Amino acid sequence: MIETMAFDRANAAAEQHQKTRPRWLTRLPWRTGEDWERPGPTRDQQRHDVVGTLVLLLASAFILEVSRGIGALAGETEPIWIQHLALALIILPLVVRRRYPVAVMLVCSAVFLGLGLLVPMVATQMTFQAAYFASLYTAVAWAKDRRMLWLGTTVVIAVMALWVILSFTVSSSYDGMLERITEGDDTYRGFLPPLVSLALYNLAINAAFFGGAIMFGMSAWRSAHQRELLVRQSAQLELQATELARQAVLDERLRIARELHDVVAHHISVIGVQAGAARRVLEKKPEATAGALQTIEASSREAVEQMRSLLGVLRAGEDPGPESDGGARRSPEPGLADLPELVQEQPGLSVSYHRSEDAPGALDRVPAPMGLSIYRTVQESLANVRRHSTAGAAVVALRTGTTETGNRWVEVETVDNGRPRAGDTAGSGFGIRGIRERADLHGGIAEIGPRSGGGWRVRVRFPVR
Repeated sequence: MIETMAFDRANAAAEQHQKTRPRWLTRLPWRTGEDWERPGPTRDQQRHDVVGTLVLLLASAFILEVSRGIGALAGETEPIWIQHLALALIILPLVVRRRYPVAVMLVCSAVFLGLGLLVPMVATQMTFQAAYFASLYTAVAWAKDRRMLWLGTTVVIAVMALWVILSFTVSSSYDGMLERITEGDDTYRGFLPPLVSLALYNLAINAAFFGGAIMFGMSAWRSAHQRELLVRQSAQLELQATELARQAVLDERLRIARELHDVVAHHISVIGVQAGAARRVLEKKPEATAGALQTIEASSREAVEQMRSLLGVLRAGEDPGPESDGGARRSPEPGLADLPELVQEQPGLSVSYHRSEDAPGALDRVPAPMGLSIYRTVQESLANVRRHSTAGAAVVALRTGTTETGNRWVEVETVDNGRPRAGDTAGSGFGIRGIRERADLHGGIAEIGPRSGGGWRVRVRFPVR
């Protein structure tokens, strides 16, 4: 609970900080999820980097030989082994590109800058460019320290701009390119001078190269961020679902415990009263003894059936057949319609039942779960009268009404005029606790205690929504 509260406070602080930050600043690419660090590569990903690097190295050697065969490297004066070494120098760092993304980007940038000036024709090879693109993309997609990443990217772009300038002034490849342009037919010239056109062309190519690497890298990084957020949310939802399921099980156990207590307490009380009466009149009034024994038999049978009905819900995952205890022997749960029968079957206690409605049919609209709670409340109240009071009579009143605000309610009240039995204990307290829990379950109010003029009163009011 403490960790959850701390997590909520941290989220609230982060949201407040996000609101006070300028809108344009939150839209910058390095501000999106800036506090998140992407986990390092797995073993499989590192193994894929090694295999991919070897494949790219072999492909670059093959493409280089093909290029030499068609004369694409006719202007290159460096030995062939230097050309292959140049390709290897920029490709081999990709083996650890996801473990050290920023470092690999800086190393590949330095190699690209140096080899682009020493062996410019090799630097134009497709695999050479692809290796450098992969280093830029991986740095943006995998760097943990985003501030260091964008600082390094800025330095790389600045150095590459310097490389373009040096290429125009130092490299002989551009001199040859300009000679071929100036020697061509004037009818194919553009409206810009050759040098300006060449500069703008290279600027567009490099902008697309670096911009594409950064854009694809940011897309991959955001996708990884979203995947982790989804995983965390899924774990949190699963935890909440587990907690809700656990709470539902606890609530169901509490409901069953209340039902079992009410059923057992009521019927055992009836059995005890009838057994005592039968013992007193066993010799003098045999017919009264037979009636008491019949009541005991009926009450015990009903108690067993109700307990089987309640315990049947505990057999989760079973499909009871029609002959099983959880099938045909299960009966509907009692409600308001069963109250008259309940008050009449109280041995040794005269109970009068009053029913009043402020509007016709108001009690018929009481929900079934609330009706069950009212039934159990009356049942427990009368059982307490028989067990703990000297009263010979009791009154049960069921009524409905409407508050000043227009909210409807239903109320049940049980009163007696007896006194506590001599030497009687207060009992376990589970009965009164069950009544209060039933009231809380429906948002009701329970008033339980002695009356000022003597006797005991149990009054429970439920709001009818």
